[in-house]
This record gives sequence, structure tokens and C-alpha cells, in this order.
Amino acid sequence: MRVSELLRDIPCACGKTHSCPIQAVCITPRAAEELAQICAPYQRILLVADGNTWDAAGSAVEKALGAKVSGKVIFPAQPLLIPDEAAIETVNAALDGVDLLVAIGSGVLQDLCKYVSFKAGISYAVMATAPSMDGYASDGAAMILGGMKVTVKSHLPIAIVADPRVLAAAPMDMIRAGAGDIIGKFSALNDWKLSRCINGEYFCQFIYDLTYEQIQRVLDLTDDILERKADAVGALMEALVVVGIMMSFAGSSRPASGSEHHLSHFFEITGIVHGTPYFPHGIDVAYATVITAQVRQTLLQNDFPDHIFRLPRAELEAEMHRIYGSSADGCLALQDKVGNYDADRLNVFREKEQEIRAILAEMPAPEKIRDMLEHLGLPMQKFYDFYGEDHIADAVLYAKDLKDRYTVLWLYYDFFGGKRHV
Repeated sequence: MRVSELLRDIPCACGKTHSCPIQAVCITPRAAEELAQICAPYQRILLVADGNTWDAAGSAVEKALGAKVSGKVIFPAQPLLIPDEAAIETVNAALDGVDLLVAIGSGVLQDLCKYVSFKAGISYAVMATAPSMDGYASDGAAMILGGMKVTVKSHLPIAIVADPRVLAAAPMDMIRAGAGDIIGKFSALNDWKLSRCINGEYFCQFIYDLTYEQIQRVLDLTDDILERKADAVGALMEALVVVGIMMSFAGSSRPASGSEHHLSHFFEITGIVHGTPYFPHGIDVAYATVITAQVRQTLLQNDFPDHIFRLPRAELEAEMHRIYGSSADGCLALQDKVGNYDADRLNVFREKEQEIRAILAEMPAPEKIRDMLEHLGLPMQKFYDFYGEDHIADAVLYAKDLKDRYTVLWLYYDFFGGKRHV
């Protein structure tokens, strides 16, 4: 199914009619010209980029849009841009009279423009410069607000355009990050099935199947992607956009984001809080997929327990403050609101043990995911050396607290808690 076929209403067996209000997805060497045609109804356009993404595509966009460009916000190439309150204020300060934002870049820049444009009540479009993540076609903006990683429900772009030649020239780590983000769908999709089983969460087989197809599509093209062949890198970008559209269809990021993303967010947030380095998002997601496969393997290799594990509240709070610092209270408040620490799902685990085990077993083995990452140029030892065993063990136990979503990390914690490490 081509991307254009997804930009319409699709009645589905799940009972919903899926829709995506994006007007156009154009992955073509004529991307800037296509963007200009799409932007014809708008009169005052603000371009938002950083030093690197401006060099990659900014001049082409500015030339194509001509006199409609009313201003530019170009963040420094270094240090890495954080989509926080300061970045929001910088863009807001340039919004006077603007009727369209165009993000020139990838993850952080498009999240920032998505958030700011939504709050301002104006439209935005994206000129992608790297196939580094799947959020281009998602209505969730991944932001750092109040020191916490939060996904804010925003809106979709009117268009996503990209020149495959620009995408293929992106830093290889960003290309690997996009492919790694796709590999992470093994874990996200498994978590979705798990939550349907345990919590009765909404599930759509059409969305599941189409997302799964993108994994195989990218795996089949890995060699060409690594050789920077424009057609293959363009196909990677298309797969990432399709996954984003599937999130829109589902009404949440559930098809594409689960325990592997929670681990990735853990490394990012603790890196920001403690001033320590962390990998690009998609690379962390790829590595974290191995860890979540190991979590599932551990669960499958052990008997289901006869009680739910819980740390005493004082000990839990001490651990959370050790790990998350000033962000700990926000995490605790989120979990108190959701009630995960008060939930006793032991009867569900007993009644559905065989179904739960069957779902966990659908996830490829850790060794298989490792091989995929090795092929992609992401040796697992680099991950262990970078973060260290203690930090990874903390992630397995406490990454779950960053989100209100049920994943295999909660199942693992309920069963083993602080008594066992993957």
C-alpha cells in the first residue's frame, strides 16, 4: 500500500474508520518545489532549522518559497537542541503575523514546530533532512517540559516532503537511528498485544500488520541503506512516515512506542538531569529492543510468581529521586494518577498465563535482534560500554515510570522487582 492510499478515510474491521488529515507526502528530488505548491495558500511563512539542517536544505526551501518567507529561526548546530521551554519561547518570539511554520530538520525540530504551531493555532509543514525517527506523521510532540519527557497531543503537518538525496547525505548515525527505530517496532507491537491481553486495550490488526510490514521492508533494504543509495534511504523514510500514520490511525503512539521507547526516554531524561551523554533516540531504541527481548526471555524462562512485588513507598521514593532527581516527583505523581503501583493483576496473570506466554514468545530472541543491529553497524557491546550495567539495570526497573502506558516492563517489575536484573 502506497503512502498516498493512506491519506484518506479507511473503514476497518476493528470498528473504526481510520483517517489521516495530512494533505501530501512527497519523497522526491523535487521536494522543495512540491513544498512551494503545497504552501501556495499561505502568505507569511516562518522557517525553523538549526545550523546543520539549514545547510542541508534551508537554501532550497527559502528559494522555492520566495517572498512568502517572513522570517527564519536558525538554532546553533551545537549544542544539541532540547525541545524545552527556552526553545519554545525562541520560536514564539518570531510568530508575529505568521500563518505557517516550516520545520527544516528531523526529530527535535519537527516536534518543536508541531508543538508551537498547535499552541498558536496555525499549520505547519516539514522538510525532512534525515530519516531518523517515525514521528513525522504523528500528532504527538515529544517535548522536555518541567524537566520531564512528555508526549503532548498536538496536530499533524499539512505536508511532509523530503529529497532522497538529502536524506541519503544525512549523518550515518541518523540513518542508523531511523532503521533502529523501525526495528524497535518488534517490541512496541508485542507490548500492544500484551496490554490488549492484560488490560483489554483497543487493538487493530490492520494497523499491527501494516506496521509489521515496515520492519521487514527496512530489514530487506539494510545493505542499500548503509550504502546511502537514495532510493533505499527514501524507502526507509517512507516506512517511518507509514508508521507515523499508523499512530494517527490508532489515536496514540501505541503501535510504534512501547517498552523500548521508555528505555530510550530513560537514558535521555537521566542524561539531561545528571549531565551525562546519551545516544540519539533511534539508536537507543534499537539497543533497548535487545534489552526488552531479554526481559521477555527472562519472563518465559521462569514460573509466574504467586504474589505481586512492591517496594515500600519510602524506598520507592528514594530510588526514584536517586535516578530522576528533580523529575522524580512528576514521575511518581503520574503513576499515582494511573494507579499502576496500586494495581493487583495477579488473577489476570493466573487466568491468562498461557496467552501471555504465547505473546511474549512472538518477540524475536535477543540474539536475533543483536544480529540485526550488528548488520546495521550497531554492536551491542557499544551500548553496554556506554551506559554500564548498573544504569541499564535501573532503566529496566524504572523506565516504566516515565509514561502511563502498560508494557512488559510493568510485567517484569510486578514479578521480579528489585530482586532480579536482566
